[in-house]
Amino acid sequence: MKIHKMSRVLNNSNFSFKNQSSRYEGKVRDVYTINDDKLIMIASDRISAFDVVMPKGITYKGQVLNQIAVEMLEKTRDIIPNWIESNPDPNVSIGKKCKPIKVEMVVRGYLSGHAYREYKSGKRDICGNVIENGLKENDKFKKPIITPTTKADQGNHDQDINPTEIIQKKLLNKYDYEKIHDISMELYKRGCSIAKDNGLILVDTKYEFGYDSEGEITLIDEIHTPDSSRYFYHDSYHELQGKGLKQKQLSKEFFREWLMENNFRGLDNQKIPAMNEKVIGMVSNRYIELYEKLLGKKFKFPSNDNILNRIKYNLKDLLE
Repeated sequence: MKIHKMSRVLNNSNFSFKNQSSRYEGKVRDVYTINDDKLIMIASDRISAFDVVMPKGITYKGQVLNQIAVEMLEKTRDIIPNWIESNPDPNVSIGKKCKPIKVEMVVRGYLSGHAYREYKSGKRDICGNVIENGLKENDKFKKPIITPTTKADQGNHDQDINPTEIIQKKLLNKYDYEKIHDISMELYKRGCSIAKDNGLILVDTKYEFGYDSEGEITLIDEIHTPDSSRYFYHDSYHELQGKGLKQKQLSKEFFREWLMENNFRGLDNQKIPAMNEKVIGMVSNRYIELYEKLLGKKFKFPSNDNILNRIKYNLKDLLE
């Protein structure tokens, strides 16, 4: 893949909007708060793994993430209200500010990723879920499980937690935990259906919630994107699993695996491997492939070479 000039890679933004009260730079998104009740969320092309932001961005990644999230939030609005109100630019979403719930709901239909690494280390109780013996990596669970994590503050790792601890530590009351548990299962069921219609398996995913200004539980952040979810190809899953072979997947896990193959796991004193044009192109292609596969339509490459200038134009009425 041809790597485009750096103006097509959005590593960061630093806008000044009317009535802006704060700006926060996350691992991937730059979040601007307006009047303390609205959010302007700009999806950058930054990529993180093992809670480390990589030194180079991935072409078109922000657009892919934002557009998948917008469409998936729209397709689940009948299950739960969400934060998004408008999408004025391929990399930008605007919506209501919510008070985040400090628990992420990770729904897993298969023994993959972090859950498999825990299982392989000998653990059979993962966040209150008792996992049977004799499973192989990527085997399907009899029914989906939820492995909650604490939503870490900036710079800290998310930590596994079980429902009893969530209630004991007063991160959520029992009623609200059970509510987001049930909603998470419904969202995962919907996500699996969308994926299956497009020849994919939604292996696992995470959901984040908050309270809006009326105190209503609201779905926030992104859903069903390659940064928050893992996908396998449906047509090859059973054959590969039966032969004990690696699954072909569309998710960020392949990037984590590339880092691990190059001796990086986010540990102290480990050096981030060089991300050359070939690696960046590979990762960009996988993101675009997932977009097209999951949404069933061609990715629209932007005509404007400079992402910041395009965003500035599309949000000109909101800028000072």
